[in-house]
Amino acid sequence: MLDKEIETDYKNRINRVFEFIDKNLESDLSLNTVSEIAFFSPFHFHRVFKFVTGETLNGYITRRRIEKSASDLLHKNITATEIAHKYGFSDNSSYSRTFKKYFGVNPTEFKKQNPNRHSKIRQLESKNGQEYPIYEKYICIIDNLKKWTEMNAKIEVKVTPELNLAGVTHVGVNGIENAFEKLTKWAIPKGLLKNPEAKMGRVFFDSFKFTAPDKVRMSIFLVTNESFETEGEINKLTISKGKCIIGRFEITPMEFEKSWTSLFIWMNENGYKKGIENPYEIYHNDYREHPENKFIVDLYIPIE
Repeated sequence: MLDKEIETDYKNRINRVFEFIDKNLESDLSLNTVSEIAFFSPFHFHRVFKFVTGETLNGYITRRRIEKSASDLLHKNITATEIAHKYGFSDNSSYSRTFKKYFGVNPTEFKKQNPNRHSKIRQLESKNGQEYPIYEKYICIIDNLKKWTEMNAKIEVKVTPELNLAGVTHVGVNGIENAFEKLTKWAIPKGLLKNPEAKMGRVFFDSFKFTAPDKVRMSIFLVTNESFETEGEINKLTISKGKCIIGRFEITPMEFEKSWTSLFIWMNENGYKKGIENPYEIYHNDYREHPENKFIVDLYIPIE
């Protein structure tokens, strides 16, 4: 077993690697290049990365490129051949074979199975836990969600300020409460939660539409304008100033997926396009103190 302090240091180094990879998916990401970001020798880094993530470096990079390419297929006017070249595949057939391993269908079929190219619907089960509804069911789902949104959400579009955050990185949908606990235990002795402006939230670096739930990377964060030093797994994050769709919801823990899906549908129906920044949510209450155990939460989609 690794010493806890060493394990935390390794995780922080790997977090830097995650950020570097996401920004350079279209570039050369050799073992030598990436290991330098983590300040490890290539040999040692390969073992550490597998220990922390459960994936090899090449496996992780390939998965992220395929997930990103799937997003491009649905959101951009670009051919599969152009995408294959963009993400470093030797040819279209190589890209198509790799894509099918993750999504169960080739890129062309994947596009056909998505009537609305911007939706966040995840249905049924396939190899990667993701399939898409047939057209008739899709229309019914969309209509129901639009009605639900009208009844349950207050939506506005505005420019949001830059946010300075203290965050804890977490991977997967399980164990999220542990990340909140780590952040809270760190913040309470410092008095950071006493500030009425202090809010907790979550930013998503991956999309549940393309990434399996157990691999989705996120950060649990505390919004704070007070200065602080990084400590253990606590790191500094910034959400840039920008234009956002903001949906205010009062929902149970089981209604988050529905709320996010409905907000993305609202975005598409109103002609907006998602920006390059990551979606996030900010909480305005402790749901355990709500009479119906509901979250009062704002969901943010950065837009162009």
